[in-house]
Amino acid sequence: MNFAEITLGHYLALSSVLFLIGLAGVILRRSLLIMMMSLELLLNAANLALVAVGRFQGLPDPQVAVFFVITVAAAEIALGLAILVAIFRIKKTTAADQLASLRF
Repeated sequence: MNFAEITLGHYLALSSVLFLIGLAGVILRRSLLIMMMSLELLLNAANLALVAVGRFQGLPDPQVAVFFVITVAAAEIALGLAILVAIFRIKKTTAADQLASLRF
């Protein structure tokens, strides 16, 4: 079986599908944990598009930028999970609807 070459369009289509799944997760879900996972999916979709465009243009710069984006995303998730655990210990829920106020 002969497969066609994977083009930039294929990478961008996959990136846009991942971005839409992440966006739907942020908009439709009420659990803060699922929302954080969806935000990571959004960032990974953008990273995929950036690396794919850089690869097809022959530039190494986007790969360096993606490295820094992944580093910042890891720090963001670590901080977000720490805040989420602190909120869960006090409020006993991670539903965004029930956390309307930041007062304890």
